[in-house]
Amino acid sequence: MKKIIILIFLLIFQNNYVFSKNELYEKIDLFGEVLENIKEDYVDDVDQAKMMDSAINGVLQSLDPYSAYMGPELFKEMETDTKGEFGGLGIEIGMESGVVKVISPIDDTPAANAGIKAGDYIVKIGKEQVQGKSLMEAVKLMRGPVGTSINLTIRRKNVKKPLEFKIVRKIIEVRSVSSKILSDEKNIGYIRLKSFNENSDNQFLKSIKKFEKNPSIKGYVVDLRNNPGGLLTQAINITDFFLDEGEIVSTKGRKVSETRKFFARKGDEIKGKPIVVLINNGSASASEIFAGALKDHKRAVILGENSYGKGSVQSIIPLRNGGGMRLTISKYYLPSGKSISEVGVTPDIFVEETGSDFKINSDKDNQLNYAIKLFNS
Repeated sequence: MKKIIILIFLLIFQNNYVFSKNELYEKIDLFGEVLENIKEDYVDDVDQAKMMDSAINGVLQSLDPYSAYMGPELFKEMETDTKGEFGGLGIEIGMESGVVKVISPIDDTPAANAGIKAGDYIVKIGKEQVQGKSLMEAVKLMRGPVGTSINLTIRRKNVKKPLEFKIVRKIIEVRSVSSKILSDEKNIGYIRLKSFNENSDNQFLKSIKKFEKNPSIKGYVVDLRNNPGGLLTQAINITDFFLDEGEIVSTKGRKVSETRKFFARKGDEIKGKPIVVLINNGSASASEIFAGALKDHKRAVILGENSYGKGSVQSIIPLRNGGGMRLTISKYYLPSGKSISEVGVTPDIFVEETGSDFKINSDKDNQLNYAIKLFNS
């Protein structure tokens, strides 16, 4: 037990504070005293192993909303996410002030189809209150056999009463790129990028090359709304399609290996044609790198709402007990030197979604309609 307590405090204090040896061991002794009092005097019997897991997770979540501990069972489940298919609802979530917040619903998934929105707060999963649970515990509660349903209770900004949604779980298959021709003149290429997955750059480039064969194409709309991000390499590759030179993004961490700069290679795939990039509160991480880099280089007009503000890189670290930890190891910085973290990317033209029947990429999509008008003005 003493070794575990020391490990926990080292994790906390080496990242946030500078303590003398005496002060550190005083804190360790204090923590040990708290545990002893719980063991001796708490009203109910306590599973000490579970309590220590909660303590470890508390340490990680005190660092930022994205660092977390996963026990062996949960870690094994999480590994299925990397395969591109998993059973669930289709939402990317994070923590904010101890509450689970929807970063983004993924297009054409049960959550998106039910009406879950970026920025919603999940307060109950089934009959379980979410307050006090870890992010990974919330994820686990939302997973279940395909075809079964789950009730989510949501708090939404500017809506007084909680909202309830019954959602049926299904296999989530994320097809990251879709495209079509827009406008009456059929002269605007529209590319919807739903996530930055392993093969997104090849799919994206294929769409561009197809459009570029059409001599009437005069510009592009790249839609990153509700795109929760993904792989850094994909963000760099796709941004590079539109830049001829210059920095795309830099990462800064405590280790030299995590401090890097990434630059565009020569060659603009659309030869300088104008671009409008659509973002909203559900555009996060890699989406913000793309939008922020093109904005800083004045290569695109950014339209919509402020992005989410997730400007950090997490690494999955396996642990000796078969579990794992997700730990923030570096932060993203735009070419301007600005951090995305908790700030996001501010659009050049602010257009808030309007109407109760608003739907992305439909005739009720006022943001997309505004983007089309920019090309025709």
